[in-house]
Amino acid sequence: MPDIINDRAPDLHKKDFMSDQSVRWCPGCGDFMILNSLQKAFAELGEKKEDIVCVSGIGCSSRITYYLDTFGVHSIHGRAIPTATGIKLANPELSTWVMTGDGDCMAIGGNHFIHALRRNIDLNIVIFNNKIYGMTKGQSSPTSPLGLKTKTASGGVYERPFSIGELAISAGATFFARVPDKSPKLLEEVMHAAYKHKGTSVIEVLQNCVIYTDGIHEQITGKDTRDDNQIVLEHGEILRFGKDTAYGLVQEGFQLKKKPLDESEENFLRHDAQNPDPAFQLALARLSLPKNPVAVGIIRNVDDLSFDQQVHQGIALAKENTAFKSLNDLYTSGNTWEIS
Repeated sequence: MPDIINDRAPDLHKKDFMSDQSVRWCPGCGDFMILNSLQKAFAELGEKKEDIVCVSGIGCSSRITYYLDTFGVHSIHGRAIPTATGIKLANPELSTWVMTGDGDCMAIGGNHFIHALRRNIDLNIVIFNNKIYGMTKGQSSPTSPLGLKTKTASGGVYERPFSIGELAISAGATFFARVPDKSPKLLEEVMHAAYKHKGTSVIEVLQNCVIYTDGIHEQITGKDTRDDNQIVLEHGEILRFGKDTAYGLVQEGFQLKKKPLDESEENFLRHDAQNPDPAFQLALARLSLPKNPVAVGIIRNVDDLSFDQQVHQGIALAKENTAFKSLNDLYTSGNTWEIS
């Protein structure tokens, strides 16, 4: 991981992105780890501070815009993505980050989420997934697991939860990663990769809420369980996991299954985050306990035209009075649109 991704800005440090606001999260909240990782990652991007903008919705996660010393907008419930879309279209040179939670993004903001992915606008969306509404005091969210007892489901949640990765990839995400809040180094690396990706980047952070869902991700992130229950992805590498990396994944029919690694490694699957066909990456995103480990790291990372590129190239062509039939003709033309 390079110290500086580009050389456009003077040397910056984590402290340069620490605001003067008191951080008002519960002691032990996983949000602190995300804030720390963002401050460190921003310092290494090589961007000027005034060229980074952070947009949030409503919820515990969305207070983060006060704690990052960048330009920022604390918007309204579920509307962080359209707010950020307007910012990016107005000034595509800005590095634009969206901070949101599973309630803010998957419920009232769900429609904006899927259409941002469909359009592939160049935003970095960080979803704090603690599987509960925290700020509004413990109601079920769209990612709350079946059976979880909450303020709005005293007998246990009976609605099937969203898998954020499955939803994102199915909606056309060109970049999707999942990272536990207890893996700060991996989180910083994923943030750097999201920054370099041109298009919508989605980072799902498995974040712990110490008040309402304490330990909700412990089977995946716990010191004694993580080796067996999470598989850390590396592009091009065999999908290994377990103590002493004793297991791998094979494909049987349309399913990915856990098998002990042996000498015939050619039978075991390698990760391909860059395959344009999302079928394999979707299968990885859907892996879940107790039958299989949970995939963490970058699951999908493919190139495609971003919405802001298309809009501004269209504006440039219109200014030049260039004759064209339709935007679809431009998109499908091999020589007109450029990915940069």
